[in-house]
Formats: sequence, structure tokens, C-alpha cells
Amino acid sequence: MIPLTDSLIRSSFVNATKGEAKRALLPDLDAVDWERLDLLGWQDAKRPKLHYVSLELDGEVATIQLRGAERPPVKKLLCSWCEDIVDGNRAASFVAPLGGDAGRRGNTIGTAICADLRCSRNVRRAPSSYELRSEDPALLAYHREQKIAGLRERSTRFVRAVKAG
Repeated sequence: MIPLTDSLIRSSFVNATKGEAKRALLPDLDAVDWERLDLLGWQDAKRPKLHYVSLELDGEVATIQLRGAERPPVKKLLCSWCEDIVDGNRAASFVAPLGGDAGRRGNTIGTAICADLRCSRNVRRAPSSYELRSEDPALLAYHREQKIAGLRERSTRFVRAVKAG
């Protein structure tokens, strides 16, 4: 992922007003390992029901605002972006206002994604014992690349739907 700046993120919101984008509390961008990310997701520390995701979409940065729970749910859900269930991590239901006129009318789109928005980490993790069916490094690398490609495709499809309104 290309390194993002405060101004680039704030100018790339597709479903928030300029005021909402200005009030969004951003993470410490200097501490981010950009080479290991496919998307940057974070929770607003001042308003814990607000979450944000920035990613590359058609050669540009797109940032969406999501509404979700302050705490992860009790039951396990499959993340629709990384398609991973990891012990200790939970997926949660998120709702994003649509962009444009549809969003101003209150229309939204929802999905279940990792509550901590760290899907990039999940697709790069070492396979668990029940997932490991091979010790061939080339096959494991191919499997990881397929997981990364799937995350990119599913997350950008969702952001495209938000943007299209």
C-alpha cells in the first residue's frame, strides 16, 4: 500500500461530509508498516462506534466511514473481506453510508469484517495446524498470495459499492 498522509486520507472520503472527514481521529501514520498492508483500518478513539478504512481504488486512495459496535460480538462471524476466523479475533457487523445522494437520504450498505480491521495481518499469518496441508514453501507462498488477492478484490468491491451509492 502506498504511504498515506493526513491530508490524503481526509480528502479521499467517499461517504462522509468535509466536516466529518475533518473531525475523524486518524491513527499514528508514522508507525504504520505500509508494505504489509492492503488497507488501513482504524477505530475513532473519541467516537468508538465510528471506524474508517482507506485503500487504493483505481489508482487513487478511497476512504470510507463505517458504523459498528464499540466492542466485538460474542459469537464468531466469518470476515467477508479476509475470509478468516482466527481464535481471539472476531468479525463484527459494520454499516457504511452510501456516497452521494443515496447516502444523504440515509441509505447504507453493510457487511461483516474483522472487528479490529486488521484483515491484512490475517491474510499474511502463518497457517494454523488444521489449515497446513503442505510444507512446500512455494505452495504456502502461492496460498498466501491468493488470500491477499482475495482480500484486495472483496474490500475494493465493497468500497466501490459505497462510492457508487
